[in-house]
Amino acid sequence: MDAETLPYALDLVAGSGVVLSPERRAALRTSLLLVRRDYRFEQVRLWGRIQGIRGAYYVAEGLGPDRIGPRSRLYSLNCVDWSLLPIPTEEMVIATTGLKGRFQGDPSYEYENLERKDEVGKPYEEEAGPLVKEETRLVATIDQIDKAVGIVPRGAYVKTPLGPVHENRSFEGLSLTEAKKLSSYFHLTDPVNLKNKTLLEKADLDPAIDFLDSLEHDVPKGSWSIQVERGGRVIVVRSLLWLGLTFYHVPNTKQHGYIYFGTGEKNLDLPFML
Repeated sequence: MDAETLPYALDLVAGSGVVLSPERRAALRTSLLLVRRDYRFEQVRLWGRIQGIRGAYYVAEGLGPDRIGPRSRLYSLNCVDWSLLPIPTEEMVIATTGLKGRFQGDPSYEYENLERKDEVGKPYEEEAGPLVKEETRLVATIDQIDKAVGIVPRGAYVKTPLGPVHENRSFEGLSLTEAKKLSSYFHLTDPVNLKNKTLLEKADLDPAIDFLDSLEHDVPKGSWSIQVERGGRVIVVRSLLWLGLTFYHVPNTKQHGYIYFGTGEKNLDLPFML
């Protein structure tokens, strides 16, 4: 959610349980605008909040010219002071794969990382690996959620011939009919399914705006919920895989965005719930 329109956007997703006190709203908007100035970002968004047992992480991200390029992420424990998070790496993802349970809310908290060793003819054994800080787990979890369920409406972004992706200034929003379709929303990350399509399948696509993966091919089927709220004035898309991810779009306008308010835990029971 863009820091500029944060109070208005939060009202649109309040039905999903995304609720903040007036004091926190004011503090977030003011501090995020200062973050944009101090770090010289083109745009700053409130990514969401990961609720821990003893505290919560408020997460923001700063964007540069390329909207799907590398993003700078920051976190705050009080909505005022922000700390820059390291760039996620493959090593971080591997180190945090086995970590389960709720976040503690303390970035310096250390987890015991148990490594499994399999030997021929013997049951697997677990040995204590290097300690993993919760800050590392936070970085990996945010990146995983963003790649899995960070979405945008079709046409909101345009890919230039040179490669970078920019906001589409001619985008005036989806119609109400199109906004109700899952195929009208794309993952805001490097495409995977699109690269596997044949030339015949790509013939009907507009390379300027159809350069991302559509939600309609997500597995498992039924992992997204689309609802029409406020008498058809707002479309809300919720993820059932990462409970707490809410996307909103006001049809026939440029207003859209997503936010995550959850515990940072993946819903592994989803295939059994569908």
